[in-house]
Amino acid sequence: MRAFVTGSTGLLGNNVVRALVAGGHTVRALARSQAKARQVLGGLTGVEVVEGDMEDVQGFAAALDGCDVVIHTAAYFREYYAAGDHWPKLHAINVKGTVALAEEAHRRGVKRFVDISSSGTVGLKPDGSPGDESTPPAPLVTDNLYFKSKVESERELNAFSARTGMSVVFILPGWMFGPWDTGPTGAGQFVLDFLGGKLPAMLDGGSSLVDARDVAAATVVAAQKGRSGERYLVGGEFAHLKDVARVLETLTGVRAPRRILPHAVAVTLGALSQTWARLTGGPTSLTVEGVRVMHAKLCVDSGKARRELGVTFRPLEETLRDTVAWLRERREAPAAVPEKTSVAVSS
Repeated sequence: MRAFVTGSTGLLGNNVVRALVAGGHTVRALARSQAKARQVLGGLTGVEVVEGDMEDVQGFAAALDGCDVVIHTAAYFREYYAAGDHWPKLHAINVKGTVALAEEAHRRGVKRFVDISSSGTVGLKPDGSPGDESTPPAPLVTDNLYFKSKVESERELNAFSARTGMSVVFILPGWMFGPWDTGPTGAGQFVLDFLGGKLPAMLDGGSSLVDARDVAAATVVAAQKGRSGERYLVGGEFAHLKDVARVLETLTGVRAPRRILPHAVAVTLGALSQTWARLTGGPTSLTVEGVRVMHAKLCVDSGKARRELGVTFRPLEETLRDTVAWLRERREAPAAVPEKTSVAVSS
């Protein structure tokens, strides 16, 4: 199988490329920077790097020729959890760009399109139990523009599939941790902040937490035998933030915060942090949307992916141990080549 992978230097995309290579497949890996892609993916056999940007699909469309499947992991994601109006970029990249990519892939003979959505588009069931693939989005999706962009993207891709007959499969990951988090994502930054003693207190919240390597394995299987039009939640197990911190304490010897911020206080601090970032032009790791997502404590049922894709999940301790080891090793390595800043890669 020849796969075209977008977001190839991101946490999930990188692990997808590695899973494909391990399975004997060849890869065309889309990246915004050839230099960074060579640094991150260097040494992998059967990988051809394609430089391009999701805001200009035509600029790299010819590289889709001869591919059997597109695995689309690129998204405007990290930047959304910072100050500013992000909807124009979210819509341009996560919705319009995704559909344009699918259209071009179909025109060039690609048979299957695997889209990485988000478990954040799935709410809890009315009785509070974990949501499944048929559960409507949580109320917070109305305000969370990243999740909204993923809901719209799924809708547009389903309409495209119905119109053209192209096979489209959706993978909905939980909150991903793991090695090769070059960004880093919010998960990687959470671990770095913990290691640096920068978390004086924990938020009252949690999420379905999953190893990016397990999501990558599921994605590769879905590229080969996932059912068209189907959504597959690959969420792992639910974990409270305080429990994640306690596991990190055990693994690293760094003391975990014992204090839990009341939700109202956390929202206020998030708003103040965003305002300060807007005024100074600096970054912030605490935002209102991030606080609300964690406080919603969304939990999903990955049973369908277990049954149909054979998904298995690593223990939390293994995931966090490997994440810490990779981040520490990278911190000691030479600085990575920065990418252009128009699109963040994730899921």
